[in-house]
Parts: sequence; C-alpha cells; structure tokens
Amino acid sequence: VQLQASGGGLVQAGGSLRLSCSASGRSLSSYGMGWFRQAPGKEREFVASITRSGGSTYYGDSVKGRFTISRDNAKNTVYLQMNSLESEDTAVYYCAGRRSDYGRWEYWGQGTLVTVSS
Repeated sequence: VQLQASGGGLVQAGGSLRLSCSASGRSLSSYGMGWFRQAPGKEREFVASITRSGGSTYYGDSVKGRFTISRDNAKNTVYLQMNSLESEDTAVYYCAGRRSDYGRWEYWGQGTLVTVSS
C-alpha cells in the first residue's frame, strides 16, 4: 500500500494542525495505522497508533492529551489532530501501516513537515 501524508505547515506555538494520511490502491481499513515523527538530529519517535477498527488508540508520552489519532475508513484516511503545539513538536511526520493491529510497521509514507514557531 502506498501512503501519502499531508497537512503539515508552519504554525505558532499553542496552535493546532491536522495531518492526514491517505492510501492509493488499497483500503486502509485492513491496516493498523500510526504516526511517527523525526526531528533534526533525533531518532524517529512513535507518536500515535490506531487499530483497524479504530477501537483502540495509543500515544507516545510526549503527545498524550494534546494529539488525537482517528480514522475514517469510508474516506480511506487516517488523521492526526495536533493541539497545543509546542516548538518541540517540530519534525517531519510520517504515517505508517501494518497488516495487523500490532507488530512490525510495514509501510511508510513520505512524510510531511510540521514547524512550530515559538
């Protein structure tokens, strides 16, 4: 499956942004989905994940309470709503998919840049 992340941009600290991840050629409802991010000079970090049904979600400690992952299988899209953004959230955000709800991430999108200005 080919994943396409979008929605990144420049936002002021305290602001909000919503990222989207869509797929071409396959239904995302068959995939567990997640978001990761990588800041300059840092390792890739887990942000959030959601099971195929959308019934369970998981978050990295640094974004709990501020970010929300969701999915609309009818629109074949997964979202990451980011609120109360901080300068530390500046990174390239990647969506990822896997053919199960847990385990290894198999598919990666190209990334979208989020820049939070303080």
